[in-house]
Amino acid sequence: MIDDVRSFRDCLGQFASGVTVVTVGGAQGVHGSTVSAFTSVSLQPPLVLVVLDRRSRLCRRIDGQPFGINVLAASQRDLALHFAGAATGGSGSGPIGWDTTDDTPRLSGATAFLSCQPWALYDGGDHLVVLGRVCSFATLGADPLVYHRGSFHELATPPPPSAWQGSFDCPADGMWALDMTSA
Repeated sequence: MIDDVRSFRDCLGQFASGVTVVTVGGAQGVHGSTVSAFTSVSLQPPLVLVVLDRRSRLCRRIDGQPFGINVLAASQRDLALHFAGAATGGSGSGPIGWDTTDDTPRLSGATAFLSCQPWALYDGGDHLVVLGRVCSFATLGADPLVYHRGSFHELATPPPPSAWQGSFDCPADGMWALDMTSA
C-alpha cells in the first residue's frame, strides 16, 4: 500500500508528457481544464483518452458532451496555467483566442486539436477515465509544451522525422522476425 501520496505523485512526475486543455461547450458556456493525462488508444476506431480529477467542474460537465483536446504549443504556458486555475489575471498574455471552425471549443494556436464524441467513461479511483472517439483533428506543427517533475519545459532539440525510424517496431519497415535457422 502506498502511504505517501506526495512521493507517489513525484514518482509519476518522472514521466514527461505533453500538456492539453480539454474543453466543453454547451448551454453553460465554454469550460476547459489543463490535463497532462492524455494518450492515444486506437487507430480504428480512432480513440483517445483523458483522465480527469473527479473534483473538477470539467468532470461534472463532460458526461455525454462532445469535447475538444487542445495540445498546447510551447508558447502557450500561460494558457496551461490559466486553465489549471492559477491566478494569472486572465491568460497572462491577453484575451484567450478561440477558433470557431469546430463545434467543440478550440484554442487558437494549439499545436494539435482533436474534436471528440464521448465513447466510454471508466472509474479511475479519484479520477475519471474518459474515452473519446475522434471526429476530426488538425495539427499546426508547432513544438509542444512539455510537463515534467511538476513544471513546464520546451523541447531542447528538434525531434527526428519519426521516433520509431530505424527501430525493430517501426511499422514503415514491415514486420520483423528472428532468424531461428542459424542457431
